[in-house]
Amino acid sequence: MKSQHLVPFVLSMFVLPALVGIAFAGGWAAITLNDFPDYAVAGKPLNLIFTVRQHGQTPLTGLQARVRATTADGRVATAIAKPGAAPGEYTAALNLPEPGEWAIVIDSGFNANATTLPNLKVIAAGTPPPTPYSPATRGLRLFAAKGCVACHRHLEVNPEHSTDVRFDLTGRRFQQDYLKKFLADPSIKPAEMPNLKLKEDEIEALAAFINKAVAKQQPR
Repeated sequence: MKSQHLVPFVLSMFVLPALVGIAFAGGWAAITLNDFPDYAVAGKPLNLIFTVRQHGQTPLTGLQARVRATTADGRVATAIAKPGAAPGEYTAALNLPEPGEWAIVIDSGFNANATTLPNLKVIAAGTPPPTPYSPATRGLRLFAAKGCVACHRHLEVNPEHSTDVRFDLTGRRFQQDYLKKFLADPSIKPAEMPNLKLKEDEIEALAAFINKAVAKQQPR
């Protein structure tokens, strides 16, 4: 290779990938859990499949994602996530050894982006399943599990989150059929929201939660 072509070649090999890496490394990410069960069984692996999207849109591959679960009395369970079948998808087998209320945190491995899920009930093997959640309560849980919290605020889920007023869903009410259609296919409206491929029962639950009346805060 001639010397006059060597410098551009070296730059293309080392400098450009570095610049791309710098651009890629910025921003935030949304974590979407495929399925969030109402409960789990102690000692039985809980398979968690989730997708990490930069700015809620672009699937992120090659991350070192982790899952950590804790109880109020200090018990801890962890799992390292492995790449899943689709781009940006990860899977982790979490073994929750004892019954109780477990708080699960999914660390995306992208900057400091993590999602704390609502507490998960863990029952002993052979125990009757707990009473199913109401649609609105299940929708509240999915609001966190599906990554809605990355962009949206709701008083009952993430009151500490700061966002543009148009992304604050606290107290908002929508025409029910339209809301369900939008959750099933966000492309019906110009919006920076990916299609999360929600199941019909998940759409019903999220719509029930988003459209339910919110109790007013008492003045301090």
